[in-house]
Amino acid sequence: MRIYTRHGDDGSTSLRVGERVRKDDERVALLGDLDEGQAALGLARAECERGGALDELLLGVERDLWLVMAAVAVPAERETAGGAGSVTAEMVARLEHQIDEVKARVELSPNFSVPGGSRLSAALDFARTVIRRAERAAVALGCSGALLAYVNRLSDLCWVLARDAEGEHLVHRRTRGAPSGSARGEATDSEIDEEQR
Repeated sequence: MRIYTRHGDDGSTSLRVGERVRKDDERVALLGDLDEGQAALGLARAECERGGALDELLLGVERDLWLVMAAVAVPAERETAGGAGSVTAEMVARLEHQIDEVKARVELSPNFSVPGGSRLSAALDFARTVIRRAERAAVALGCSGALLAYVNRLSDLCWVLARDAEGEHLVHRRTRGAPSGSARGEATDSEIDEEQR
């Protein structure tokens, strides 16, 4: 089988049901954001211990994103409840459970985090920002229900996982007047106040 087909040389691409649309179509843009988010999660997973809990969690999410992308690729008028591309309330609930589990072991600071505390946390923060972009694209496309909720919770999960990865439950340096450029690159309250003026 050839990798190239030449079918897209006219600037169009095929969705899952065979419908061809322009490559700058909003649906294709959302699929691209989700694809990039999945790749960013893969980058984070490459920093994990193989077979460990976080590796397995991220692998499951990456696989879930195939379902999300399949649901996006089916035009709304052809969607069917329970179809192969369906995103379910159970998938959303699973993310919420995972968020709650991580949050229970991480003491979160009310201040901003500057990404880069570790390679893993930075990769998770990067994945979070890509998923947030996908969420904005999903809203622009008019997505709703479990699909939109799943994308929203996934970015939340990436955020708490990043905080866990940089060890916020072990070290706190976010106090007013702390030196700039602390061990995890955090912004102090005074620095944040200055930026908001």
